[in-house]
Amino acid sequence: MSDKNNNQNINDDEQVEQSQVEAENLNDVNRNENFINLEKEIEIKNKKIDELEKENLDYKDKLLRKAAEFENYKRRTEKDQLNIINYAAESFITKLLPVVDDFERSLEHINNAKDAPSIGEGVKLVYEKLMKLLDEHGVKKIDSTGKPFDFNLHEAVSQQKNDSVPPHTVIYEVEKGYMYKDRVIRHAKVVVSEDGEEHPHADNSNENSDISNNE
Repeated sequence: MSDKNNNQNINDDEQVEQSQVEAENLNDVNRNENFINLEKEIEIKNKKIDELEKENLDYKDKLLRKAAEFENYKRRTEKDQLNIINYAAESFITKLLPVVDDFERSLEHINNAKDAPSIGEGVKLVYEKLMKLLDEHGVKKIDSTGKPFDFNLHEAVSQQKNDSVPPHTVIYEVEKGYMYKDRVIRHAKVVVSEDGEEHPHADNSNENSDISNNE
């Protein structure tokens, strides 16, 4: 029995030792698998970092390009706006030049012309052509004569007594006024009818004069 027990113990020890070896081998395998998995995870993360860095560089490059494009656009816009301001009247002046040509031709023929009415008619046509051009561009005369005085449109240079019109009425224009679209660009200089009310001081002086005369 003793030998049998000893053999059994030896077998048990061998099984335990074998189990320990197998456990250690299994642990080694697990460690190797974990290490391999960790290496793969690190590799994936490094790859992701590289992709993000590349993407970041692409965005940075695009941002720099957009900034340069915007700066160029800003410069072009400022230049275009400056040209619009500097040459805003170019179209109008181009249309005005034929009127200047007509005036020059009229001036050339004044000294040689024998028919004064024909000269006057020619100048009138040029004037009408000029006024039509101004009207097409929104420039219009202010119609003042016979209208109530309006400080928004008129500038009174003097007053005159005129019983044929109500007080503060424009009798005639000294200088034409003009509007550009809805804005007054030159007030009309006008003569306005006086206020028709009697002045108390004037009445008192007349009364005093009559009293002194009676005395």
